[in-house]
Amino acid sequence: MRKVADVGSIDDFGLSPIEVMERLYPICRSITGDGVRQTLSIVGEQLPLEVHEVPTGTQVLDWTIPPEWNINDAYVADRSGRRVIDFRASNLHVVNYSAPIKRTMALQELRGHLHTIPDRPDWIPYLTSYYVEDWGFCLRQRDLDTLADGDYEVVIDSTLSEGSLTYGEVFLPGRTDEEVVLTTHVCHPSLCNDNLSGIVTLMALGLALGQIELRYSYRLLFIPGTIGSITWLALNRDVVPRIRHGLVLAGLGADAPLSYKRSRHGTTLIDRAAENILRHSDPQGRMLDFSPYGYDERQFCSPGFDLPVGRMTRAEYGTYPEYHTSADDLSFVSEQSISDSWSAILDVLTIVETDARYRNLEPFGEPQLGKRGLYGGTPDSRLAMLWVLNLSDGHNSLLDIAERADVPYATVLMEANRLEAAGLLERL
Repeated sequence: MRKVADVGSIDDFGLSPIEVMERLYPICRSITGDGVRQTLSIVGEQLPLEVHEVPTGTQVLDWTIPPEWNINDAYVADRSGRRVIDFRASNLHVVNYSAPIKRTMALQELRGHLHTIPDRPDWIPYLTSYYVEDWGFCLRQRDLDTLADGDYEVVIDSTLSEGSLTYGEVFLPGRTDEEVVLTTHVCHPSLCNDNLSGIVTLMALGLALGQIELRYSYRLLFIPGTIGSITWLALNRDVVPRIRHGLVLAGLGADAPLSYKRSRHGTTLIDRAAENILRHSDPQGRMLDFSPYGYDERQFCSPGFDLPVGRMTRAEYGTYPEYHTSADDLSFVSEQSISDSWSAILDVLTIVETDARYRNLEPFGEPQLGKRGLYGGTPDSRLAMLWVLNLSDGHNSLLDIAERADVPYATVLMEANRLEAAGLLERL
C-alpha cells in the first residue's frame, strides 16, 4: 500500500473520467428513481458501493421521503403528429419530477407550462418540481418562437408512486474509526459540470484512496442533493460523532479556478488545509466564507450537526451562464480540469492524513546539517527545514509551520520526513 503523499496521477488508476461521463450523460436522473439506480450501477463497477433504499414516506429530520419519480417518455406534438418537443432528444425538455399528463390543448393554454431562456435562445433550461406537484416542458426560445397557434397533443408518461430514495455509500477503513466524509450529488440529469464532474471525481478519489495506507476511515457518499444528505444524517446519527473532516464535491470540470467554501467555523483543519493548497498551487483560487446557502455542506454544517465540512468547486452554482442549461454539456468540461481538481483534493487530504506535531531532538542551537547529509537542496527547501527545526517544539503542527513560514505544506512534510529519518525529529 502506498502513502497518500506518494499518489501519482489520475491516469494511474485505470479510470477515464470523460468516458464515464459519456456513459452517465444520457441518463435522466432525479432525487429518486431508476436514473439514480442506473448511475450508481456504473459507479459500482469501479468501487465497492453499497446501495441503500429508503422508502417513500420515511421521516428524515424535518423532511419526508417523497414519492418515487420515473419517466418513460414525454412530448408535445402538433396536429401532424410531429414532436415539436421531445424528451427522447434531451431529458432536460421535461421539468424534472413532472406529474403525468395526457391531453390536447391550445397553444395559449400550453404556454403557461413552457419554459425558455429568452436571452439564450439556443439553450434549454433545467427546471424541477420536486415537492409541488406540477408539470411542464423546457425548450429553446428559438423553437418556441416557431410554434403556430392551434392544438397540441401533450404527453408526459411519468409515475409518482410509492417507492424509495436511493443513495450509494463506499466505506474505506483506516487505522482509526475516526472518519472523513466525501460527498457528491447524483440527482442532476444531463448536466456535466453540475454534477457529473463531481461524480467522476469522487469515483477517482475512491480508487486512489482504496490503494493508500489510510490514517482515517473514509466514507464516500453518492447522494441526491439536499434530501439525500438530510436522509443520510438522519439515518446515521451513530456515525456523525466520528466525522473529523469532510468535503462536498461539485462543479469540478469547468475551465475555472478552484474555489473552497469554508465550513461553518471557518478555521478547522480542512479549511486551513484547503487554503494552503489553493494559496500555493492555484494563484487564482478563491477561499469563500461559509454561508447557509449552496450544496450539501449546508446540511452537514447545520447548527445541530456543526460538522467540519467544506466544499470544493470550480464553476459554482449560478455564477456561469451555462449553469442549469443544456450548454452544460460534454464540451463544457475537460479531463484536465477534473484531473487538476482530483489532484488538489488529494493534496488537501494529504494534509489531513499527515499533519502532526514533532519535537526537535537537538533544540539547543542549530544542529549541524552537513554531517548528516541534510545541507543542500534549494534555498526554499533549506529555509523550510530550518523552520521545521525551529518550530518543532511539541506545540506546532506541520500545518502550523507551513502557515507561519508561508510555504507549501508538501515542502514542510518532505523536510520533516528527512529530519525524522536523520534522528533530529520525533513525531508525537
